[in-house]
Amino acid sequence: MIIKPLSDRVLLKWLEAENITKSGIYIPENSNKDRPYMYEVIAVGPGKEVDWKLIKIELNPWDKVISWQYSWDDIEIGWKKFKIVAADYILAKMEG
Repeated sequence: MIIKPLSDRVLLKWLEAENITKSGIYIPENSNKDRPYMYEVIAVGPGKEVDWKLIKIELNPWDKVISWQYSWDDIEIGWKKFKIVAADYILAKMEG
């Protein structure tokens, strides 16, 4: 099955965070539910029309991004969990 986001939507796959700090302290997942999470971009919509001009989204599949956990819609396909968000809800792109 292929999922193609529409407008300025981005399909994201959650990346598991490291639960052990460099000093060896284990941090449980439920310790801070309100923190931003890291995701991998799976698919990107064509962009959004503003004043008759198409504003493209500057993301590509496999980019790593940060977004809030509670932003937009969660979907589950098979055993995999995805999130569809508006591009405005993506806080940052990871580089390097």
